[in-house]
Formats: sequence, structure tokens, C-alpha cells
Amino acid sequence: MRTSAMPLVPVVHPAIDIDLRYASADNISGRPLYDHGQALLHRDAMAALVRAADLAAAQGLRLRVYDAWRPAAAQWRLWQVLPDPAYVADPRVGSMHTRGIAVDLTLADAGGRPLDMGTGFDEMSAASAHGCTTITPQAQRHRAWLAGLMALSGWVHLGSEWWHYNLPDAARYPLIDDGSQAPRFVDAPAA
Repeated sequence: MRTSAMPLVPVVHPAIDIDLRYASADNISGRPLYDHGQALLHRDAMAALVRAADLAAAQGLRLRVYDAWRPAAAQWRLWQVLPDPAYVADPRVGSMHTRGIAVDLTLADAGGRPLDMGTGFDEMSAASAHGCTTITPQAQRHRAWLAGLMALSGWVHLGSEWWHYNLPDAARYPLIDDGSQAPRFVDAPAA
């Protein structure tokens, strides 16, 4: 797998909360994949996320980030748990997350409480898809609200996961996993 040392920047904004799920056991693997709580993104992705956070804040909302840049070691762990390319990118190819141009997130109210999205983060089921009509109308509106904010800020969505957004034209962004900016990972296999 080819890697590149692209600059990563921390996700910091007054209207963004970090709840890095892969730093805890509250994810599909059932155990921490990261031993840190810092979300990082490629600088282009961070600029787009700031635009989305500003739009959310103007409406009295916040963004809650569940995941951002994901090194190959963590991608391998996820693939071992769920080797389904509809939900987890094959680590031999690399993912939008390993390029630093993807973010998993939700909308929260002004107090930081996540809005109802119909399913939880990392619920890999048909109910998590954008456009799912089996969830409540309120959850459908919340998903549409998030999708609108993100689209206006330059992001595209992954159809199977309401929480996943990435920058378009991924080929412009090489994989990032050189270790110079990489936090350590818990129990991750060598890539």
C-alpha cells in the first residue's frame, strides 16, 4: 500500500464536539482501536468541516465527530470485524478515512445532545441508509438536515451510512499512514 505524508490537522472548532468512538469500546469491534482521543483530518477536509460547523452553529446546532482520519492498522481491525465493503473499506485498497478526507459525525443540539437519527452510529443495517423511510419522520428530517449542511460545505455522503461523509475526488488524496503524525493503536495488526 502506498503511503504519503500529507499534513493532518486536529479537529478543533467551538461548534464541534469530539466523541472518538474508536478510542472506546463503543463501536462495532467492541474494543478500543485507538489509544487517543484526538480527531485529525487532512487540511482540505478540516476547512470543509469548519464550513459545516459554522452553518450548524448559525442554526443553534453543533456537530459531534465520531471518527476522522483512520490509519491502516485500525482499518484492518475493522475489516476483520466486518469484511463487508458496503460498510467497511477493504484495507488493501484504503479508505476515505485513511486518506484523511472522511468524517463520521452527527448533529447535536446547542447543549451537545445528539439528535435522533433513527439508528446509532456504526449500526450496519438497512435502517442506517440515507433515505430510509422506516425510521421516524423526525429522524428522517435530522438526517436530511445533516446531509444538507454537509453538502453545502462540500461533502458527499455514503449511501449506506447516515453518519459518513467524505470529500469528492478521493484520487487527489493519497493514503496517509506514515507514523510521523500517527497516534499509537491498541492491539492493531501490522498492515
